[in-house]
Amino acid sequence: MFSRRLFLATGTAAALTAPAIVSARSLWRDYPFSLGVASGDPASDGFVIWTKLAPEPLAPHGGMALANASVDWEVAEDSGFRTVVQRGTFLARPELGHAVHVEVSGLRPDRPYFYRFTCMGEQSLRGRARTLPAAGTRPDSLKFGVAGCQNYEDGFYGAFRHLANEADLAFVYHYGDFIYEYRQPFEIVGGLPAAPVRQHAFRNLIDVADYRLAYAQVLSDMDMQAARVSHAFLSSFDDHEVNNNWVSMIDNWTMENGSSPDAAPAEVFAFRRAAAFQAWYEHMPVRRSLLPRGPDIALNRELRYGDLLSLQLLDTRQYRSDQPCGDGFKTECADVRAEDRTVLGREQEAWLARNLENQAQWYGLAQQIMMMSLDRRRRPEEPQKILNLDSWAGYEAARQRMLSRIAGLGNTIVLTGDEHQNFAGDLVHRDRVVGSEFVATSISSGGDGSNLRQGSDVFLANNPEVKFVNDQRGYVTCEVNREAWRTNYMVMDRVTVPGGAISRRATAEVAHGTPGVRMA
Repeated sequence: MFSRRLFLATGTAAALTAPAIVSARSLWRDYPFSLGVASGDPASDGFVIWTKLAPEPLAPHGGMALANASVDWEVAEDSGFRTVVQRGTFLARPELGHAVHVEVSGLRPDRPYFYRFTCMGEQSLRGRARTLPAAGTRPDSLKFGVAGCQNYEDGFYGAFRHLANEADLAFVYHYGDFIYEYRQPFEIVGGLPAAPVRQHAFRNLIDVADYRLAYAQVLSDMDMQAARVSHAFLSSFDDHEVNNNWVSMIDNWTMENGSSPDAAPAEVFAFRRAAAFQAWYEHMPVRRSLLPRGPDIALNRELRYGDLLSLQLLDTRQYRSDQPCGDGFKTECADVRAEDRTVLGREQEAWLARNLENQAQWYGLAQQIMMMSLDRRRRPEEPQKILNLDSWAGYEAARQRMLSRIAGLGNTIVLTGDEHQNFAGDLVHRDRVVGSEFVATSISSGGDGSNLRQGSDVFLANNPEVKFVNDQRGYVTCEVNREAWRTNYMVMDRVTVPGGAISRRATAEVAHGTPGVRMA
């Protein structure tokens, strides 16, 4: 008979591959750590460690009583916990879904640590996280991952298991779309209807109970847990954590035709946003400073890896002006170039400007929507340039302000998601390359995909700044040293079946001080 206690006593992160865990649903009935453990927001002296008590993850309140629960935690220098350096007790409260966020500090810089939790007579899996180098140090190199867009219904999370096995990652930047807010009765594959690969346990998400259910279903996936137990995450969000293409207090999107006259007014949408943000906070390994205040959350923050990298995590949703021209993929209208329109909001723009004044070998902008303004035409008979109005291309004045800001740095990389495709390309300001953008594809959203979408020859001919494009699923890894930045595009052969093989599809490189992408 399989023994949970034996597994927890002897297993490591690699043991998450055990097929018995995947199939033994009854195993978790009274086990409070069914959603796994995670770490995040690393610093030179510590990080956040997270879990959420849920003996029945898809039941109301995760199967927990509506009472406080004490959770013990430990941090050790070794995976066997022979050298425990910190321990304590956290009071998990029902008001926050019995989520546990412990901000560990006082650790040594630039080294791995291990952590675990104990509650209800049970012990969690052992997680691993690494502290960052100390401020003022000069690290030679850094490797990290970028991933996101993981529609549960579109495919399996095999890419996350491969990401878990990536060696020497300092952290993973998750750009968002951790959950999707709707259920699909069918998909269109090759022009014909097909059943979703997996089915959401809900219809649409409205209140906090709905959003909690969505996260619980995603986090019950063992491949997802494997990635989070293996690496610290820098967690962000995009649109599907709330509602497709939302911005600010504007909820005006329908899947059928873009804007909707029946959309909730701002004062009503605020309740939905508050519920979504609460659930996001409950399930992410983030610091207490990100605890939502009603419908608002302070998402943007900075990570510094010695003097090698200054990474700015940006929020491209909360403070943005409404999409121009009714949103969607359309030709340009006058509002695209309006000077008063913004993506980041004035306060976040000012915050970013101050941070970019701090010296670093490389600057990274970790954000959600593509900064390159691309011509989206894929057929030669289309007469006019088509823009993705939910990207920076719909906000040309704000985009030019950003490009002007980074133009003098010579060492800026933009990291993006959202597109469900891989891209590598140049950021051009006044006919001069001023930075580079790497767009990571989805974990599962869009299904298996292919090497190139139909019409890619037309697309590439219209967009000479694009040096690489690919339509498979996967993630990217970034290898950064003092001379160059290398981005590796890791792609899955299939995600519509469990497992799946990973391979390196391409590598893009930028030399320090010479903006512009070169395919290696």
